[in-house]
Amino acid sequence: MPQAYERYLVPVLFRPFAADLAARAAALRPRRILELAAGTGVLTSDLLAAAPSAEVTATDLNEAMVGFGSSRAPGARWRQADAQRLPFPDGGFDLVVCQFGVMFFPDRVAAFTEVRRVLAPGGHFLFNTWGPIAAHAFDAAVQAGLERAFPQDPPRFLPTVPHGYADPAVVAADLVAAGFAVEEERELTLAGRAASAPDVATGFLTGTPVRGAFEERGGGAEARAVIIAETTARLGPGPVVAPMTAYVFTGAA
Repeated sequence: MPQAYERYLVPVLFRPFAADLAARAAALRPRRILELAAGTGVLTSDLLAAAPSAEVTATDLNEAMVGFGSSRAPGARWRQADAQRLPFPDGGFDLVVCQFGVMFFPDRVAAFTEVRRVLAPGGHFLFNTWGPIAAHAFDAAVQAGLERAFPQDPPRFLPTVPHGYADPAVVAADLVAAGFAVEEERELTLAGRAASAPDVATGFLTGTPVRGAFEERGGGAEARAVIIAETTARLGPGPVVAPMTAYVFTGAA
């Protein structure tokens, strides 16, 4: 899964926002950065380039992602870690960053409280979340394909998890509940660029939890073809450029 995720999805969905988040991080002039849910290291690499004097510690819950990411961004210190039980001392970092990972935390207030604990006074928590799935052309197209292939019981991972934390008021309230002041909240729409719609569909079907849901429903070559056809019908043939909307938050400790 990490290899498929890195090949098909990272360049399209995550690299544009990684560049944005790294620039915002560098503007805060951090010395000690902790990254949560670092995945395969796309943001990690950009942080190392944008803030070369900072010490970067990258973490992920998934050991396979840690292994893959550490080979991709070896300039960071990599460690497996649960965001709700961070294995770091109080006040050890002046910036915590997370790219599209907070949606996966089972208890977000608990995770944010842990982030607050490991931040030094005056530190910042910088992260982004996806907006509604309707505002993300790639994810909406793939979800439409899943609903066409499995009309009775379509996989709901995309709308309920990556796009299940899409109300900025809820996110801001969780930050405040964890002891943060919401310093900035911004809606951001960037363009994603894919070689083809089939590549995007393949990425979701092989490099994300959609894969398990697809296989549980007995998905095979025919269902895959339906999903690819619907994704292509919505995004178009050939190279694809499409909008993706997210929210960016900065919490002050």
